[in-house]
Amino acid sequence: MDIKPLILIIEDEDTICNFISAILNANGYQVTKVSTGKEGISMAASYSPDVILLDLGLPDIDGIEVLRNIRQWSKTPIVVVSARGYEREKVEALDLGADDYIVKPFGTSELLARIRTAIRHSPKSTGGESNGMEKITIGELEIDYSKRRVSLSGRRVHLTPVEYKILSLLSRNAGKVLTHDYIMREVWGLYTNDSHTLRVNMANIRRKLEENPAEPKYILTEVGVGYRMVEELHQEK
Repeated sequence: MDIKPLILIIEDEDTICNFISAILNANGYQVTKVSTGKEGISMAASYSPDVILLDLGLPDIDGIEVLRNIRQWSKTPIVVVSARGYEREKVEALDLGADDYIVKPFGTSELLARIRTAIRHSPKSTGGESNGMEKITIGELEIDYSKRRVSLSGRRVHLTPVEYKILSLLSRNAGKVLTHDYIMREVWGLYTNDSHTLRVNMANIRRKLEENPAEPKYILTEVGVGYRMVEELHQEK
């Protein structure tokens, strides 16, 4: 018998909380619900959930503080679910350790996809080794990390060392939003603050990978926040 993944919902709006719970229960997840930040921190410690869905507008503690607290002692994936759609708040939450950010209102498919991504990146699922993969394939794109080789539709794609670093970082975190600052820090080092260089490299990567760079299907832009590499291509019906 399979053990169902446990999702902790920290949300004070009953309507939204019940809506999310119904979706998750119908798709094979266990659900635990709390309505305050203090309860959320306590339950996160007690139950060790597989994923935490965190609202930012809680009645007792701001969700950002809940996120900051949990990140001090836990690597459990946290998906922020909030009505706050401001870029500054998205960036702050992601930089503090949120794994993803969904703005209300949202669709059922989007919510489930983000949760699946979070679970795949969970220390429980990866045994603590989230980057141990040797190869990844997304649509016609294949990245072989052991050979540092990128191919598209079977043809070799020639990238500069920096372009490969960026693509490797995004692909190893496929499905997750990576902020501009995070990418720059990982690729160029702690003290880099040159977002123009990142944009130029991203444009070059898209020119080499995308059929239409203006409408990318592999690397998506989260406006004002960063970039997300898709985990799978969605075909139009």
